Amino acid sequence: MVIDDSKTIRRTAETLLKKEGCEVVTAVDGFEALAKISDNQPDIIFVDIMMPRLDGYQTCALIKNHQVFRSTPVVMLSSKDGLFDKARGRIVGSEQYLTKPFTRDELLDAIRRHVINK
Repeated sequence: MVIDDSKTIRRTAETLLKKEGCEVVTAVDGFEALAKISDNQPDIIFVDIMMPRLDGYQTCALIKNHQVFRSTPVVMLSSKDGLFDKARGRIVGSEQYLTKPFTRDELLDAIRRHVINK
């Protein structure tokens, strides 16, 4: 699952992952994502930090506080590369932090690390 309020980022990530044979579900914000997560049960979730209504930190915390999805890996996506931002991501339970613009290899490495090699 890719959660980002930027249509460009959603489309880019979706295209890169589909080319590699991944099934991709997208959401424009945390609220839409939470509604789709239980229906789709994603293997990994990429979530943007800066989003309206429900930001990436709040979305990650809600996912990690849910019994069923606690073990689902969450990877934060952000244009911010600060130590504080990365630490805050860890505090809410994210497994990894990728800085935008991300590459195809970074997305695939995250999937290999958190899904395939579990």
